This record gives sequence, C-alpha cells and structure tokens, in this order.
Amino acid sequence: MVFAQPRGAGESLYRGNKSPYSDIVLSMKYLAQTLLFCALVPSNAFANTIQAEHITEAALERTKADVTYDGRYFSIAYPQGDVPSHLGVCTDVVIRAYRKLGIDLQQLVHEDMRQNFAAYPKRWGLRKPDRNIDHRRVPNLETYFTRKGFARKISKNGADYLPGDLVTWDLDPSRRELPHIGILVPNPQGPGQPWVVHNIGAGPELSNSLFSWKITGHFRFLPKALKSQ
Repeated sequence: MVFAQPRGAGESLYRGNKSPYSDIVLSMKYLAQTLLFCALVPSNAFANTIQAEHITEAALERTKADVTYDGRYFSIAYPQGDVPSHLGVCTDVVIRAYRKLGIDLQQLVHEDMRQNFAAYPKRWGLRKPDRNIDHRRVPNLETYFTRKGFARKISKNGADYLPGDLVTWDLDPSRRELPHIGILVPNPQGPGQPWVVHNIGAGPELSNSLFSWKITGHFRFLPKALKSQ
C-alpha cells in the first residue's frame, strides 16, 4: 500500500485552498490502483520455477516415510487427492514429492486427459478419464510429460542424467507389463551418476539403480510452482 509522502518538518500540510482531505484522497487513489493491478495479474504469476534441488530434496524426504507397497484402486478427493499416506506405489513417490512443491499431478494429468483422451494409452479398457487412478499409472505420466515437452533423450551415458530428472523403466521387457518410475538424486558417494529414489516394493528407498533395467523414458519436469517457494 502506498500513501502520500509526509511533509518536511515544520512544513504546513495545507497551503492556500488545498483541502485537508486531499492527501487522503490521493492515498485512496494509490490504493485503488494497487488493488486493480493485483486483480488483473494471475494468482500464480509470481510463482517460482521448480528447481532440480527442490525435487531432489522432496524425493529424499520421501525415503523417511513408512509406506507399504499397495497398488489397490482407491476413490480419492479431487484435486489434491491422495491414497492413505501409509500406502503407495512407485508413482506415489513422484506425486507426493511434487505435491510438496505445489504441483498436483492428479489435476494436471486429469485435465490433459479430459481434453486429449485419445492421446493416452488404452491399456486399461477405459472409455473416459478416471481422476482416481490415471495419474498413478506410469504410462500416463510418460504421455503427459512427453506431450508437455519435458522429455529428454534416453541414453546409456550417466552424464546425460541429472539429479531432479525423472526416469521410467520396463522391469520385464519380455512382457511389457511392469512399468516403473523414480526420481534421480545426487550420488551420495560423491561425483558420479545419480542414484534413484523409488518404491519398487519395499517402500520409498534410495538405490544405485539407474541402469538396472531398460529405460523407457527420461524427463526433466521443472514447471512453475503453483505456490510460492
């Protein structure tokens, strides 16, 4: 809020025919202009871009959670819905890490699927989006990240992968039925290829497993945060 500037010491506030209320009127004009500006600017216009270190910090925080691997279908709230906090699968590690930073993948994926359902995989026999489960499926996340321009090249060179990146794998290429996803974090042993935070069955964990399985996707998802950091 901007108010009229105070007068110097000994200077009269009112000179000549100036109204004693003119300073108040001027202040109110400044206030009205400020409020109008705020109303015209989108609420997230000043949101910060997510940085890689934000992702890695949120991912490492997930390794402290006691989570039982459980891929059951749950009816959950929307937006900001989540399965019970003590349950989850690999995608929930990603979803919860980004949600801590103000990014709701449930809403992002659902809104994109509503408008572009034909662009998404049809592996589950669905005829329309399901906001309870769509964002928790690796192929859907791969599709969303690719559609939005966050895909990076897949290679066997560890230098191409950075902390904060997302990687997807096929745990059983012969069947193509076991997709997996994890978040890359700095190598805890020093310089070297990133390690992975993921839930592969025993809860969120940190492991040196970037090239343990066939990589099917590589993404650098650094969007605008939905709230100030």
